[in-house]
Amino acid sequence: MAHQGKKLINDPNDVVTEFIEGLVETYPGLQYLDGFPGIKVVLRADVVGTKYDKVAVICGGGSGHEPAHAGFVGEGMLTAAILGDVFASPHVDAILAGIRAVTGPMGCLLIVKNYTGDRLNFGLAAEQAKSEGYKVESVIVGDDCALPPRRGIAGRRGLAGTILVQKVAGAAAAAGLSLTEVLDEAKHASEMVGTMGVALSVCTLPGQVTSDRLGPGKMELGLGIHGEPGAAVTDLQPVDLVVSHVLKQILSKETNYIPISRGNNVVLMVNG
Repeated sequence: MAHQGKKLINDPNDVVTEFIEGLVETYPGLQYLDGFPGIKVVLRADVVGTKYDKVAVICGGGSGHEPAHAGFVGEGMLTAAILGDVFASPHVDAILAGIRAVTGPMGCLLIVKNYTGDRLNFGLAAEQAKSEGYKVESVIVGDDCALPPRRGIAGRRGLAGTILVQKVAGAAAAAGLSLTEVLDEAKHASEMVGTMGVALSVCTLPGQVTSDRLGPGKMELGLGIHGEPGAAVTDLQPVDLVVSHVLKQILSKETNYIPISRGNNVVLMVNG
């Protein structure tokens, strides 16, 4: 039987606004943009767009995946993060406001996770910004390795590996590279990252009932970050078998998602 999910929150309608307020109060190097809370943009407090002499790096998406993406705003990573409501893409006006706020003569790079809403809204905002004279480039991140190509109708989903792309792009921008060079570094990183999720339960939206899709003793391989169906529901397995399966899927020669060979150096990120 489904039941109300337990969350330590106040009003479910205020969770995103209160997260942003708390983040900015905690970290003096961050600020939110004018128009808040209608415009939910977190940016570096030391960046003034018209005077910023480096490439701005911007990412964003639906809330509910904290600390992504506002928690990764800072020197050497994101210049600004655009937040939507829980599991909802940020609207075009918010993205455009973020671009205007932090983009100087060097231009900006948008890092966009591969979801229809994100691609549509970031794409529309980018085109509008270009028409206003801003230099804007985009990189799409789709690092999901759980589903074979034939099952990923919209392509590979953007998951936790997006953070590594943010770091590479942010470091390149901080080093003073041009927009074209930052874009090239980000694209290369996005092509070399792979992620697979494993879930013991299904996520619950604030104020909503829990799902009983995963029964006792079950786990789901490749469950999406918004609760989208994964590759398979199986019996709960020992962790060594789970890790073995995940690595086998990420490194599969059949899908060839990640071109890696024995002896290559890798970065491992475990997202709990």
